[in-house]
Amino acid sequence: MHHQRFLTRSVARRLMMAACVAFTVSGLDSHGQLQASSARRTPIVLAVDACRDSVVNIHGHKTIGSDEVGPGDADGPRRVNGMGTGVIIDHRGFIITNYHVVQGVRRIQVTLADRRTYTARLVSHDRDTDLAVIKIDVKESLPLIPIGTSRDLMPGEPVIALGNAYGYHHTVTCGVISALDRSVQVSDDQRYHDLIQTDASINPGNSGGPLLNIDGEMIGINAAVRVGAQGIGFAIPVDRAMDIARSLLRSEHGHDLWRGLQGEMVVQNDERYYKVHSVRSDSHAAKAGVQGGDVIRSINGIDIRQDIDMERALLEVDTGESLSIVLDRDNVPKDLSIVLGTAPQRRQKPSRDDKTWRVLGLRLSPVAANQLNRANSRCHGGLRVMAVRGDSPADDARIRTGDILVGVHVWETISLENISYILKQHELKQKSPVKFYIVRDDEFLFGHLPIVRR
Repeated sequence: MHHQRFLTRSVARRLMMAACVAFTVSGLDSHGQLQASSARRTPIVLAVDACRDSVVNIHGHKTIGSDEVGPGDADGPRRVNGMGTGVIIDHRGFIITNYHVVQGVRRIQVTLADRRTYTARLVSHDRDTDLAVIKIDVKESLPLIPIGTSRDLMPGEPVIALGNAYGYHHTVTCGVISALDRSVQVSDDQRYHDLIQTDASINPGNSGGPLLNIDGEMIGINAAVRVGAQGIGFAIPVDRAMDIARSLLRSEHGHDLWRGLQGEMVVQNDERYYKVHSVRSDSHAAKAGVQGGDVIRSINGIDIRQDIDMERALLEVDTGESLSIVLDRDNVPKDLSIVLGTAPQRRQKPSRDDKTWRVLGLRLSPVAANQLNRANSRCHGGLRVMAVRGDSPADDARIRTGDILVGVHVWETISLENISYILKQHELKQKSPVKFYIVRDDEFLFGHLPIVRR
């Protein structure tokens, strides 16, 4: 009996050791790294894992003016550390973030998920929505975040915030959508509209980072924290954010290729594609052979799954180059091409001699009269705003990228020579700020622009 018990315990010990070895081996991946069990890899874990490489941390220094110093702080301007988050929206290094994250930052530092750090430049921004696009120069292709939609969001739906909270890289917080269509006043001159409210912790440093749904798709850009309240944060809906991003990217390439093409993104059986409804006969798309009813699949090798992909396809394509278009017409694949022969060249970095950029803070490009809405037929043409420099007279006047400048004071602005002439007029110095006229979203608007002579 004693010998039998010894054999049983020995066998049991060997079986236990074998089981432990088997358990350990089953917990290794193909690289020999420990891997969590499937029960631990929840939808939240999978969502974060799918997105984290496309989220970046932003940091830098900026000077806070005396009018921005809070109660109890020392008087006068002071230098502070800035931090925030950004999301990669194009594999060549274009990143969307909040404008207040990069506003006034002389040297924008961007750190990727693998801890490599780059210096970014500000491409363009929209002050009213507090969104900006920045660019880092990289040699390899960067991962893009999966983009969802904010059209079908539900109160109570689980969400995940990912960002640089208090400077702690890639911090993950979870919660639910508390409410939709919120308006929030965050300062005397900044008010957000139609925001997503969430109880996922959104802290300083989260600004500009993604709000994800449980499928790992970005459904918002985290933007604001309610001061003095716990468990309340806000995000800009992704559909609105991507629409603004399209305009901001357009300022980088300068080609207004898709004007006159009407269509929409269609989601069907988990497939996303762009369906063309109509094409204006004198448009670039019509000249290329695009017709109403076509389904555009790709442009220059970039799959078209979002509206913003139409603008991404034009980045780094110069005048005179050919653009390849793959589409389906009546379920039959068709290849088309278009030569960018009439659009202005891709925007270059402003030179020191660019007086319009230096004095007004504007990068402009001519627009023909036939590209203006019929309601503005009194205009003989204009200058499209391709970029607005932060903290410039144009920025102060709330001029946006995409606006068409049609007049300043008593003069029309049809050509760049018109602007050069206007800036030479000494009378503007006494009349500053002067009246300006723009066309925005087919509306005729005016405002007042301070002229700073330098």
